[in-house]
Parts: sequence; structure tokens; C-alpha cells
Amino acid sequence: MSPPLARRLVITGTVQGVWYRASAAEAAARLGIRGWVRNTADGAVEALAIGTELAIESFVAWCHQGPPKAKVTRVTVSDAPLPDPLPTGFTVAPDA
Repeated sequence: MSPPLARRLVITGTVQGVWYRASAAEAAARLGIRGWVRNTADGAVEALAIGTELAIESFVAWCHQGPPKAKVTRVTVSDAPLPDPLPTGFTVAPDA
């Protein structure tokens, strides 16, 4: 089995105040993704997704849509270092 990958996502649009973080945490849990999601001061949502390439691709695809009230305009994905220790689940983190 290959080691997990880590990706940083920044999601912009109407993504705060529409249950984006809670919905992202549910989607990540279904996909076996570890990491976190949080609001940023500039109105975006940021996430760290850790998992297999296929799981991360599926999570990124979900992030482009988001929950029903979200209006996503952009999802930026970049490589991220694996944290040490690795998180055991996916959490909603405090705002950045």
C-alpha cells in the first residue's frame, strides 16, 4: 500500500455560513480522508486532506460542488507536507 498523500485546498465563493465545513467533514469521513477544514478570515474555506490519491480526487470533486447552499467559484489544490503525527480523523478546526 502506498503512503498517504496530503493536499491543501482553498475553496472560494459563497462557502461560509452555508454548512460547508460540517458537510465537508461528513464527505471526508465517508471517503476515509483524514485532516481538517476551517474558515479563513478572507471568506474562504481551507482544508487539509490526507488519504489515497483516489480518495483525495473524490474529495476535491465534492469540494467543487459543496453543500446545497454553497456557490463554489474556485478550488485551489496544492501539495502539502504530511503532518507528524497524522490525524486520526477529519475535524472542523478553529477559524484561521
